[in-house]
Amino acid sequence: MKIGFLPLYIALYDESGFPARHRLEPFYETLAQAFEARGIEVVRSPFCRLQEEFRAAVSRFEREGADAIVTWHAAYSPSLESAEVLAGTALPLVILDTTETFDFSPAQDPAEINYCHGIHGVMDLGNLLNRLGKPFAIAAGHFPTSDVLDRTAEFLRAGVAARALSGMKVGLIGRSFPGMGDFLIGDEELRTRFGVTVVRAEGALLRALKDEVSEDDVSAEVSRDLQDSIKLIPYQEASHLLTARNGLAVRKWLEKENLGAFTASFLDITPALGLDVMPFMEACRAMERGIGYAGEGDVMTAALTGALLKGFPGKASFVEIFCPDWKHDTLFLSHMGEMNYALADGEKELKTMNFIYGEASDPVVGYARYRAGNAVFVNLYRSREDFRLFLAPVTMESPAGEDRFAGNMRGWMKPEIPVAEFLEELTAAGATHHSVLVYDVSWEAIAYFGRLLGLEVDLI
Repeated sequence: MKIGFLPLYIALYDESGFPARHRLEPFYETLAQAFEARGIEVVRSPFCRLQEEFRAAVSRFEREGADAIVTWHAAYSPSLESAEVLAGTALPLVILDTTETFDFSPAQDPAEINYCHGIHGVMDLGNLLNRLGKPFAIAAGHFPTSDVLDRTAEFLRAGVAARALSGMKVGLIGRSFPGMGDFLIGDEELRTRFGVTVVRAEGALLRALKDEVSEDDVSAEVSRDLQDSIKLIPYQEASHLLTARNGLAVRKWLEKENLGAFTASFLDITPALGLDVMPFMEACRAMERGIGYAGEGDVMTAALTGALLKGFPGKASFVEIFCPDWKHDTLFLSHMGEMNYALADGEKELKTMNFIYGEASDPVVGYARYRAGNAVFVNLYRSREDFRLFLAPVTMESPAGEDRFAGNMRGWMKPEIPVAEFLEELTAAGATHHSVLVYDVSWEAIAYFGRLLGLEVDLI
């Protein structure tokens, strides 16, 4: 990521000779270097005091390709100097609220007030930004004793994810699954609301791309699959070779069309469409590489997955709730053969699937279990008025005892409220049955992602 790092100050202090810059400017540089230590490129700025200085700084951030702006109040800064400029940029905005001094107890030197009083400027700016309709996130805490910069970086990643949605191209192999209405959204509404363009796969192109796949490429892909997998019965090498060839054809299509996500309906996989098998493994590999995916022709959730993978690489996957475990108060997540392999717990299990749907041949699928950890369950859905975002912090659990689900995509998810209540609230809200799971992120960051897209957020 690249950020514009904007320090806010007040001209009155310079005009009156108020002695604070000698401490505040080095601390700004310390913060900038701390962002760089986290792998974030920083576009620095002189201290900004007046509207024309803020306008020049923001214009420079935009020209240099910043993904977002981080503000830091070095001191009180009157909001009317900066709020209109910050509200007018398309760049996501994160307010970093931190001071150099850790201890401000009665024993502290009162002179430290000079270096630690930017908080009321933060509040002034927050009020104006809300009134101007500019979404922003705020991370407050002491640096370096708290995780305030890590939380700031998390909000920045959410900003990257939100910006990735606009202009994204999503590939559709086949049709939206007949009869499924919850995720069925028209191409024009997706384009006008989110800037997402649907690209439909053409059989002639997929066949031509499949013909371009060499035997060496197929062998290399099969070898890669075998490196981190075990074989289950039944496993046919011929099915694996066919799966690899078709998956590589889809990969070429993703690259050729510059797609940020794709979806495929397993009912429509036929030689006439250019594919011999459902590309389950390529769906998994694509998410592992940062390309979004959703099943059954669900373009909307595929785009959501793709956007979240841009902001949170290796941490998001398309998921579906399959079965409630009433006894242990968890939910079983699964799908036919798709998950982000980056989130797999241990080795995958290769098995030839007995594919009974339509004209497609039997594919080999690499099944796996989701690793244990903290995550956020995310669902984008169409309500009566507009789209909304459903969020729930959850825990993915390790199996208690024997796992007899080898040869299945699987994971056990525990919400923070009882499963029965969770399912009631999920359905009452109107969420679709296709969702995204994002590991190792706060719900606050995903909520900010939603606010940047103008979405109402339902938090369970």
